[in-house]
Amino acid sequence: MGDDSEWMKLSVDQKCEHKLWKARLSGYEEALKIFQKIKDEKSPEWSKYLGLIKKFVTDSNAVVQLKGLEAALVYVENAHVAGKTTGEVVSGVVSKVFNQPKAKAKELGTEICLMYIEIEKGEAVQEELLKGLDSKNPKITVACIETLRKALSEFGSKIILLKPIIKVLPKLFESREKAIRDEAKLIAVEIYRWIRDALKAPLQNINSVQLKELEEEWLKLPTGAPKPTRFLRSQQELEAKLEQQQSAGGDAEGGGDDGDEVPQIDAYELLEAVEILSKLPKDFYDKIEAKKWQERKEALEAVEVLVKNPKLEAGDYSDLVKALKKVVGKDTNVMLVALAAKCLTGLAVGLRKKFGQYAGHVVPTILEKFKEKKPQVVQALQEAIDAIFLTTTLQSISEDILAVMDNKNPTIKQQTSLFIARSFRHCTSSTLPKSLLKPFCAALLKHINDSAPEVRDAAFEALGTALKVVGEKAVNPFLADVDKLKLDRIKECSEKVELVYGKKAGATADKRESKALPGKTVASGAAGDKDVKEAAAPKSGPLKKAPATKASGPPKKGKPAVSGAAGGSGSKNKKGPDVKEIVEPELSVEVCEEKASVVLPPTCLQLLDSSNWKERLACMEEFQKAVELMDRTEMPCQALVRMLAKKPGWKETNFQVMQMKLHIVALIAQKGNFSKTSAQVVLDGLVDKIGDVKCGNNAKEALTAIAEACLLPWTAEQVMSMAFSQKNPKNQSETLNWLSNAIKEFGFSGLNVKAFISNVKTALAATNPAVRTSAITLLGVMYLYVGPPLRMFFEDEKTALLSQIDAEFEKMQGQTPPAPTRGTSKNVGGGTDEGEDGDEPDEGGSDVVDLLPRVEISDKITLELISKIGDKNWKIRKEGLDEVSSIINEAKFIQPNIGELPTALKGRLNDSNKILVQQTLSILQQLAVAMGPNVKQHVKNLGIPIITVLGDSKNNVRAAALATVNAWAEQTGMKEWLEGEDLSEELKKENPFLRQELLGWLAEKLPALRSTPTDLILCVPHLYSCLEDRNGDVRKKAQDALPFFMMHLGYEKMAKATGKLKPTSKDQVLAMLEKAKANMPAKPAAPAKASSKPAGGAGPAKFQPVSAPVEDSMSSSVESKPDPKKTRGGGVSKAKSVQGKKMPSKSSLKEDDDKSGPIFIVVPNGKEQRMKDEKALKVLKWNFTTPRDEYIEQLKLQMSSCVARWLQDEMFHSDFQHHNKALAVMVDHLESEKEGVIGCLDLILKWLTLRFFDTNTSVLMKALEYLKLLFTLLSDEEYHLTENEASSFIPYLILKVGEPKDVIRKDVRAILNRMCLVYPASKMFPFLMEGTKSKNSKQRAECLEELGCLVESYGMNVCQPTPGKALKEMAIHIGDRDNTVRNAALNTIVTVYNVHGDQVFKLIGNLSEKDMSMLEERIKRSAKRPAAAPVKQVEERPQRTQNLNSNANMLRKGPAEDMSSRLNQARSLSGHSEATHTVPREFQLDLDEIENDNGTVRCEMPALVQHKLDDIFEPVLIPEPKIRAVSPHFDDMHSNTASTINFIISQVASGDINTSVQALTQIDEVLRQEDKSEAMSGHIDQFLIATFMQLRLIYNTHMADEKLDKDEIIKLYSCIIGNMISLFQMENLAREASTGVLKDLMHGLITLMLDSRIEDLEEGQQVFRSVNLLVVKVLEKSDQTNILSALLVLLQDSLLATAGSPKFSELVMKCLWRMVRLLPDTINSINLDRILLDIHIFMKVFPKEKLKQCKSEFPIRTLKTLLHTLCKLKGPKILDHLTMIDNKNESELEAHLCRMMKHSLDQMGSKSDKETEKGASRIDEKASKAKVNDFLAEIFKKIGSKENTKEGLAELYEYKKKYSDADIEPFLKNSSQFFQSYVERGLRVIEMEREGKGRIPSSTGISPQMEVSCVPTPTSTVSSVGNTNGEEVGPSVYLERLKILRQRCGLENTKDDRPALTLLSKPSVPAVVSSTDMLHSKLSQIRESREQHHHLDLDSNQMHSAATTSSSSSSTAANIDDLKKRLERIKSSRK
Repeated sequence: MGDDSEWMKLSVDQKCEHKLWKARLSGYEEALKIFQKIKDEKSPEWSKYLGLIKKFVTDSNAVVQLKGLEAALVYVENAHVAGKTTGEVVSGVVSKVFNQPKAKAKELGTEICLMYIEIEKGEAVQEELLKGLDSKNPKITVACIETLRKALSEFGSKIILLKPIIKVLPKLFESREKAIRDEAKLIAVEIYRWIRDALKAPLQNINSVQLKELEEEWLKLPTGAPKPTRFLRSQQELEAKLEQQQSAGGDAEGGGDDGDEVPQIDAYELLEAVEILSKLPKDFYDKIEAKKWQERKEALEAVEVLVKNPKLEAGDYSDLVKALKKVVGKDTNVMLVALAAKCLTGLAVGLRKKFGQYAGHVVPTILEKFKEKKPQVVQALQEAIDAIFLTTTLQSISEDILAVMDNKNPTIKQQTSLFIARSFRHCTSSTLPKSLLKPFCAALLKHINDSAPEVRDAAFEALGTALKVVGEKAVNPFLADVDKLKLDRIKECSEKVELVYGKKAGATADKRESKALPGKTVASGAAGDKDVKEAAAPKSGPLKKAPATKASGPPKKGKPAVSGAAGGSGSKNKKGPDVKEIVEPELSVEVCEEKASVVLPPTCLQLLDSSNWKERLACMEEFQKAVELMDRTEMPCQALVRMLAKKPGWKETNFQVMQMKLHIVALIAQKGNFSKTSAQVVLDGLVDKIGDVKCGNNAKEALTAIAEACLLPWTAEQVMSMAFSQKNPKNQSETLNWLSNAIKEFGFSGLNVKAFISNVKTALAATNPAVRTSAITLLGVMYLYVGPPLRMFFEDEKTALLSQIDAEFEKMQGQTPPAPTRGTSKNVGGGTDEGEDGDEPDEGGSDVVDLLPRVEISDKITLELISKIGDKNWKIRKEGLDEVSSIINEAKFIQPNIGELPTALKGRLNDSNKILVQQTLSILQQLAVAMGPNVKQHVKNLGIPIITVLGDSKNNVRAAALATVNAWAEQTGMKEWLEGEDLSEELKKENPFLRQELLGWLAEKLPALRSTPTDLILCVPHLYSCLEDRNGDVRKKAQDALPFFMMHLGYEKMAKATGKLKPTSKDQVLAMLEKAKANMPAKPAAPAKASSKPAGGAGPAKFQPVSAPVEDSMSSSVESKPDPKKTRGGGVSKAKSVQGKKMPSKSSLKEDDDKSGPIFIVVPNGKEQRMKDEKALKVLKWNFTTPRDEYIEQLKLQMSSCVARWLQDEMFHSDFQHHNKALAVMVDHLESEKEGVIGCLDLILKWLTLRFFDTNTSVLMKALEYLKLLFTLLSDEEYHLTENEASSFIPYLILKVGEPKDVIRKDVRAILNRMCLVYPASKMFPFLMEGTKSKNSKQRAECLEELGCLVESYGMNVCQPTPGKALKEMAIHIGDRDNTVRNAALNTIVTVYNVHGDQVFKLIGNLSEKDMSMLEERIKRSAKRPAAAPVKQVEERPQRTQNLNSNANMLRKGPAEDMSSRLNQARSLSGHSEATHTVPREFQLDLDEIENDNGTVRCEMPALVQHKLDDIFEPVLIPEPKIRAVSPHFDDMHSNTASTINFIISQVASGDINTSVQALTQIDEVLRQEDKSEAMSGHIDQFLIATFMQLRLIYNTHMADEKLDKDEIIKLYSCIIGNMISLFQMENLAREASTGVLKDLMHGLITLMLDSRIEDLEEGQQVFRSVNLLVVKVLEKSDQTNILSALLVLLQDSLLATAGSPKFSELVMKCLWRMVRLLPDTINSINLDRILLDIHIFMKVFPKEKLKQCKSEFPIRTLKTLLHTLCKLKGPKILDHLTMIDNKNESELEAHLCRMMKHSLDQMGSKSDKETEKGASRIDEKASKAKVNDFLAEIFKKIGSKENTKEGLAELYEYKKKYSDADIEPFLKNSSQFFQSYVERGLRVIEMEREGKGRIPSSTGISPQMEVSCVPTPTSTVSSVGNTNGEEVGPSVYLERLKILRQRCGLENTKDDRPALTLLSKPSVPAVVSSTDMLHSKLSQIRESREQHHHLDLDSNQMHSAATTSSSSSSTAANIDDLKKRLERIKSSRK
């Protein structure tokens, strides 16, 4: 009992493992209870028992085991992790449960197995059960069979794989144990229930008694299709839904299931493949050549026995086929011919698709052999060719069949036609496209006129079958010339096809169709396959739809040219229905006259040949009227044109008559049913007149009309032959010109180019230059459609001529052929016809291919040549290959029949001499180009061996093989390569080179395919083994290819295929599959549906296939949008518009079509995913000294999903010119595809780094040009480079800074400059430091220069990791061997010295004596001393010259551009000036030394153009200079503080939340301490810009990032808002914020308040409350003018933004209402002029009518309230504040204010009138005398103060105007004479201004703007230029100039006048304008005024007296003198 108590205390899982059976029993019971209680299938509790379940089922104690089994069953049923235990548990059940005597145990074991199947582990279970069948214990075997039978019965044959079970059945039937045999019989019956007769073949060899018993059992089975009764977990929900549907709508779904179930198993698939090649008699090949026929017969009989095996193993059967072919073709004994044919039949049936590669060799021989008449031979040959047909496609053997059709032997013709008829029955409308049908119909039409009746009958049968398969509409165009009797016969045959096969076909058609389409042959088993042939496409609906739903897979075939001409061919094929009159007989002149007399007036006919030209002209006019009035059906065209041709006919001498005659011909052709017969009458005459100066145009018009009636191809051929049969060069050149235009108008379809080319060659050889020019122009037009192959016809021409042709082709390069505008008129309304025509995508393609005259070279491939190629001596082999190469070269284009050459070349592909292998590969490339698409019939016998060469150990051989495979694939498409097992066999080979190359190739090709053959699944097991290959490159390539396999096969199939892997491998592969599933690209869209809908949905479903091929090549972009050009005008024009583009040869075409779409595809989170992959080392890190292939391939793969395919081809082309093209395209799309560019930026930059390694300068220049534009765009878009992008680009860019070419270095420096706008300078620094370690001295020098510029622009904080380390590194270079590097290092250290002072010497550490002396010498020489403010403040930034329209733009560029400008300035100092200023010369500030008054500090000042200074008399106060001698301590502190703050502020806008929070915390510390907060002065705008950029970043990026913790965002928000609140509590700092910045800030805050995503967060409400508080602070504490102005602009923008939220505008208005409430307190500090200007602009944008149209009435009410409050507070004075508005009379604002004033005056009554109008006489009543005096004293105080002098004068003027009798004399008495004259003059100027006398531009230009820049801060010390008239212009020029100087040199000590960020309003621009623009406008106005007005000279005495009498308080004469002295000093220092 003690033991008992021990184990009872243990936990359940420990009990389960206890050695005592009782403990285990108890454990299992408890576990069972626990399992039943756990409700959550994913509960962690399940995982505890994961390792124990096997023990549950394999327990050694039978009683305990039973309980364990129960628990295990519940576990498997409910646990999510149960699947992991499948293998071990089922194995345990098989070995330890199925052998138990207890039935209960077996039952539970079976249930566990079935439960595993239910949880999707069927394959693993089946594998274990099949292993159990090999057990020596019969009980286990029986139980396993029983379990399999039960599983099959319940789950069905879709879940339980039958093939492995059927494989072991015969063995089970042979068992000695009766129980096993009985169970085998039961499972055989069950299998039969699911697959029916497919089971018979595999069981043919079992005991006959057993087979008989089985067959009896089978007969008893019900005939209905079985259905599964139990479903997988994933299917159970679906099944529940299906049951509901079925209960609602009968068995509708059931039928569908049957259709899927029945054809699932193909008997062939169930058979074991037999290897027969090794079993061939050893002397077979000798015997087959023996002279005695008996020996040959023996050999053949041996083969016949072997090929009777229904399934043969794949192998190299070429020798055997060759031997059999020889017997069939050449053996004289017909018995042997029949026997050999039977052997071929057996081979074809046994090998199926694998025999396809030999089909091309055998078919011609068999067809030729049909000349034998013996029935048994004919039958054997028929069976052979029918079996062979099923192994290949009609397309691939069509050439061979057509070649035999012209044979003279009637039997051959008959049998070939019958074979075609049988073949057609296997086709559908999609596998028999018109391009294939056309040549067959043409050949068969000859046969229906044959003299032999059997040939005619066979041809009728074939045509009838074709008619039945594809329908009348498709065939009719080819039967246009067939007479009615024959047509009826064809239709009769077509009906017979229906009658004979209708019933069978009807039943199987759909199913057969669905199988046949992908290219698998139907389950046929044995030879002949007669039943299957019946699938001859009935007329019923389903079949017509099949091709549509398949998106027309097969026709694609990889012919890019194919898709193009769909439309054009349509018009051509209209011949049948449209132009029935083609057969119009030729009428005699008498008949014509008779017919003409009916429709023409009698006088007309009489005067036709009158000798008087006027009568003839009158006759023509009547003729024309008659023709115009005739109806189409009544017009006798031939009669009319014959009348016109009557004497004098086309020899008419009078040009007017002739013109009219030609015009009538055109009319007849347009209006009548014009036939070719009629055309023949007139064409000769027209061609004769085409060169006539006066009649030529009419002749061309007539020709065009005829071309429209009789189609261009025919007309053009006739016209060309006529023109070149005469000698008139003018006619020839004009004919060529007409044809050029006609091709553009009609399109290129159907033209007989061969005929033209001979004529064009004649024209090119003409002596007349006009003819040659016209010919070259025509070639250019043809090139648009045909593409590069056209040039090959003219390669023999003279070099000069060829260069002209090339120049013409070059012009056409990149152009797309215009959509045809003519030739469609007669087809209107033929929507369905057109759709039908579109069904033949190959038509156009074959036209282009046809036009190349192909040479038959088979006669040159002699036996001697073949033996040479196979010779033992490599030199002779090489000779043979050289010969082949020259044969192909000479022929240029060849026919597909090349005799024995493929076999010979195949042997050379594994030649021991690698040079010969490479030569063979280049020949095969030649062959692909020369043979064109026909090369596809050689894919199996030559293409696959090329792939084998990819496994070669030599890199160059592999590269050549890859190029060859690509050349072939370009011609053939991918379908041929992927069909069959060949590719999977190659992948199976464990050759790492082969695997990686092949997988790389597939990864490149698969993404572009829209569908693939189902055989692709055969490659998957080998792909999985590659994923675990020992070779890393193979694994990498396999991983890359995985998503593309999944794209075509789907995740389910791929996951299912992992079933056969080992458990460990399986888990790994499944994990990779999951990852690939996430990255799986979308299949290229099959645009059939999308495009047919916009096309107006013309016609029924038939139309859909048209669009599939047409847009096929468009599908490279994942989301290709339907091109509007292609969809307009219904189906007709859709098909037509693309027709032209596709004509050129294979390669160039695919791309042309796609080029309309976007070039960069935005893949959501694509960039982020790539970065993660790189971080996780899943892909190679972009880090190399020279780019290796794997990097390029990786980039190519990454680009494939987000760059347009055609562009990618250009980007990775081997020719640099393609790179240039790609860059040009990227430049063009830069602006239009900003999002795409930014989404792919990392890839673009990586690609550009590859270009840096190119040796071609033009590519490099183009790349740098693109980079400049790119970084400008990025800075405009406020984009910040990620670390990944920077690190994979900047190091390679820095390499280029060491280029020997100056122009490149300059560009690279410019790019580095721009990069600082998108990437922090401090992070750029380490990259440049790395660059200084280069071996290239130029690179070292340039990097050092760049470092100096960075330090000068951004201060010491950019030095990384610390200034000390960085400087030590730099100082090393002072001792460099290279002089330029030494100088650069010295200059850089000097720059640092200028910034940092003597501290530099501490930082650079110990230098050698020599280096130190060089440095000291250089520092002495540099005439600089440490400046106190080295890091130029934002105020000092040199202004950009571009005009910025909106303040948003201006602000966005603020800090960044500032930095860029500083860099530019710094560069200009070091001799690399980048910035070009457009300012006039006299204002160009060349900095130089200027001496200050103290004489202790030197600073840079510009040289000035000399001006006379006599005009200066205006009072000027020299401000306190900002730079003064201060303590070194201050110097140091100032420098550090400013640059530190700049650096911290730059981090506020960081994309990294932590960085931003840290920076905000540091700023918060500064702001909270009063003594330190002053340091922020001058940085407020910069800080606010960084803040709202961060707000924007949070809103757009962080909030959208689901992975980001939202608490982090709340933390960041609280930091930002806290900082802002601290800032806006300090009024002095808050007032520094400028208008534009405030506008953006308010925009950001209001957007934040409206962000619904924050509401969902916990602390969201708290954030909103804080923002509310902050907004109130901003409104109260900011500069009131700036904030009011900002709100007005913001309101205007929000109302203009159509997409904006009304809520946003509402909040802006609420802010304005608050401002209105604050107005009574703040009115005096507001610059009203500026506010009124903003209101004026607002009203200009939103006139009252427009405002009233707004949905809300609030905007208009807000405006009215604001204006009303201002009027109320200012009274009539408000009208004096409209000074900044141009044309105020036209301003709606002034009118509005006047109305308001009038209204308020009316209300106030007479009291108000008296106050405003009576003037000074009422003053005494209103106010005391004292008040008046105070008022005047205040005014004079203002005049005396420099800042407010203008305002004071204006007020004084107003005062005098109102109180005309007021006495101001007492106030003037005490002042100096100068001051008195100044006041008087000022009043006079104002008077002139107000009254409009002598108004000058500067009065509105300078003053108000100057006022804006100074007001409202009272501390400003900037002198304000008053309103000036002409006489005062001079000084203002100098004041302006001085002001600029002071800003440049830091003399300005104002806080408000910061040109960088103080935004000035310009009256004419409704936005915030840059101060540069401001300055330019002022200067231009000054110049204008100087020209307009005369100067008033002041004599020097007056000036002198003014200078002596001035007082320090109010007069500035002394200061003027001082100013003069200073300017003199500047000049002298310049000298």
